[in-house]
Amino acid sequence: MKLLIDNALSPRIAEGPRRAGYDATHIRDYGMAAATDEEVFELAAREGHILVSADTDFGALLLMRKDDRPSVILFRGKSQRRPEKQIAVLLDRLPSLAETLAQGSIVVFDGEAIRIRQLR
Repeated sequence: MKLLIDNALSPRIAEGPRRAGYDATHIRDYGMAAATDEEVFELAAREGHILVSADTDFGALLLMRKDDRPSVILFRGKSQRRPEKQIAVLLDRLPSLAETLAQGSIVVFDGEAIRIRQLR
């Protein structure tokens, strides 16, 4: 599973999944800190990443394109703002979401709740 962490989240968010064996990269690692949402989205789609962000524009972009790639994980809610908490939630939930994300979906972590929208 390849994760692309958007600029809306700390670069530390990529470190936790990397240590756990995931292919995780922050958008800054590509030298794209100033990239538009569309450029980030295109990179994720082209390279087969799951886009991880706190920017709800990515969910809207995906729905407007009427495509099922890339899958998007969004962090919402006040309890999800600390990088350590975001890493813990991501690592805890990724194994059970692998199939859903592989099929194309938007997954929203909002406090303790998880919302999933399948794109097919």
